[in-house]
Amino acid sequence: MIKRALWQGLLAGMAGGAMMTCGEKVEQAITGRSDSHVPGRVLERLTGMPERPGEQPLMANWTMHFGQAALLGVLRSVMAHAGLRGPVASAMFAVVRLTNDQVLENATGVGAPPATWPRSELVVDLLHKTVYAFATGAVADALAARSGPGPGQRHAALRPGRHADIGPLPREDAPGR
Repeated sequence: MIKRALWQGLLAGMAGGAMMTCGEKVEQAITGRSDSHVPGRVLERLTGMPERPGEQPLMANWTMHFGQAALLGVLRSVMAHAGLRGPVASAMFAVVRLTNDQVLENATGVGAPPATWPRSELVVDLLHKTVYAFATGAVADALAARSGPGPGQRHAALRPGRHADIGPLPREDAPGR
């Protein structure tokens, strides 16, 4: 499962990153908002790359933008293979995507906490990260579904919900067995 989740997640994350980028370009054409170079600045700080004030780190920006998208896609793929699929799983994943950005941006001193942002910027960021999460989720779910139901789905088939009288799946039904 892990090998499949890895390559499928990288693919799903890149697809989600592409959808988010397309959405950003449409939004920027409508609103006139310029490109954000925060991802590139974060990568410069994380890697110790030289920072060039006044210069936009275009290659670092694209590398961080799609690198994060691909790597986080692996987590969404693992979720899908475990049986966490559909819109609720994608909504949970959107929170992970937003949290990842904010931890990196704030820890490096490149960004500020979202509570300090103008509401219009916050709405735009939430929208784009949600597009990423749901697009990534759709691809990850479709790819994982080719392997059948995940352990969580097989467990739910016994009796949906949490119940004290329904124990875990037998070990032979667990992944990797």
